[in-house]
Amino acid sequence: MSEATSKEKETEKSGNKQSKGENAEAGASDSTSGMSVNALRRYLEEKLGFYDDDDVEKPSVEKVKVLDEVSLDGIVKYIKEKQCKNIITMAGAGISTSAGIPDFRSPGTGLYHNLQKYKLPHPQAIFELDFFVENPKPFFVLAKELYPGCFKPTVCHYFIKSLIDKGLLLRHYTQNIDTLERVAGITDDKIVEAHGTFHTGHCLGCRKLYNQEWMKERIFKDEIPTCEICPGIVKPDIVFFGENLPEKFHNLTNKDFAKCDLLIILGSSLVVQPFASLVDRVKDGVPRLLINREKAGEQSKLMALMGMGGGLQFDAEDNARDVAWLGDCDEGCLELADKMGWGDELRELCKKEHERIEKETDKEDKSESDEKEEADSEIKKED
Repeated sequence: MSEATSKEKETEKSGNKQSKGENAEAGASDSTSGMSVNALRRYLEEKLGFYDDDDVEKPSVEKVKVLDEVSLDGIVKYIKEKQCKNIITMAGAGISTSAGIPDFRSPGTGLYHNLQKYKLPHPQAIFELDFFVENPKPFFVLAKELYPGCFKPTVCHYFIKSLIDKGLLLRHYTQNIDTLERVAGITDDKIVEAHGTFHTGHCLGCRKLYNQEWMKERIFKDEIPTCEICPGIVKPDIVFFGENLPEKFHNLTNKDFAKCDLLIILGSSLVVQPFASLVDRVKDGVPRLLINREKAGEQSKLMALMGMGGGLQFDAEDNARDVAWLGDCDEGCLELADKMGWGDELRELCKKEHERIEKETDKEDKSESDEKEEADSEIKKED
């Protein structure tokens, strides 16, 4: 085939594509022209809530009554009467702040606000893979400050553990990477760490698996963890911006949220997707309780005006299932536990577990101190 003939065929193909596009646009135009200007204006007015015609009979939509009372008391009554066994909890950074771990977005105290010392191009860069590969040091300096094992679980963590012990919890979905859920005794089969975890790590080069203790030893020596097989950096298995969420998240969400009989959201701003949209995955007749310092995940005003679903609807006139308890997450969990009749049990569990963790920490510190003294003694002998 000659070069000229080839070019002619390419031009013909290009012309065909353009023609199809023009035909498609013409079809859309013809379709739109079938609706008069007045009809189109009325349609938009109705959707945006500006049109009202008393002469037109509107279909009545009866809202299903989910809670007898849209309050914490209503939630408690629902749990008891419905004998809930498939509660799902969703948690954000707010459940760990009382442990001393900062959240991400609080003005003045949030993690992003305090990252200026790392001289980042922007705060989120510390969790961007491209920046990490180029300069991993800031991430590991921060990791040392926030490393699991330096903090004790909160009342919220033990509240979730209590739900498991009482046979009420189907699954716990968390945005947190601090592993405090695991420290509190929440087992792997009950937890979905949507944004990954420090519990394990992988080499970015050969994908060799490393455990938390191996990584911790190097991080606390102010070293960048490097693979023992290749020169690759070992990155904890937390999800950086642009990375896929764990397979476990995708494998479980559909069936879990279809079975859910109560959704409890704890300490999350419900900003980061796709985690935030999980609130819309439960069925219409399932109550949703938010325990947080402020309202979050609400349906936007535009979506409400257009009659579109999505988001929590605390302030809607026909709200029959969404409850917001505003305040400290620990206090909210304690109040709910008190109303359920096991608040004192939860307080005792927290006290007992914190004492156990402190004893184990003291034992580890003593062991490390003895090892250091022994090493110093050997050095002196050699001198």
